[in-house]
Amino acid sequence: MQNAADARYDKTARLLHWLVVILVAAQFVIGWTMPDVHRDTKPIGEIAWHLGVGTALIAVMAGRIVWRATHQPPSQSMPKALRAVSALTHGALYVLLLVVPLLGWINASSRTWVVKLGGLVALPSLSASGSSFGHAMGDVHSALAWVLLVLIGLHIAGALYHRFVLGDGVLQRMLP
Repeated sequence: MQNAADARYDKTARLLHWLVVILVAAQFVIGWTMPDVHRDTKPIGEIAWHLGVGTALIAVMAGRIVWRATHQPPSQSMPKALRAVSALTHGALYVLLLVVPLLGWINASSRTWVVKLGGLVALPSLSASGSSFGHAMGDVHSALAWVLLVLIGLHIAGALYHRFVLGDGVLQRMLP
């Protein structure tokens, strides 16, 4: 079996990974600096940016999932326990990277905000205007964003563990 450094992800997988990293980093910065959302808040300024980056994240994640489903990742020679932790972590990341922005979209829909892909294509509402369910999903969106942040921290810690403790080349598989 080839070693991890030689078994790199293809260029498309790496591009999609790093696009997600950039979008998520931007999303957290915008989310922390934007004003609090209240009943009469309008989707302008940083809130509009947050919606736009969220829709871009959904689109890139959809592409990433399709790519992953149609392309085999490079082989890896890790112990079974590490492979299991890796699979669990990556699965949770994929789920949260879709669910968190979808919950934000549901919340935006309940506020009658128009969510647009690329700032041009209006997307359908995912909840009724004034929906208590849609409003509640805003709170779930915020809570799961923190869970996502912790999971990202664990993912980064795992990559650094592979690089500096195990020295097995796993980190280099996803580097540009």
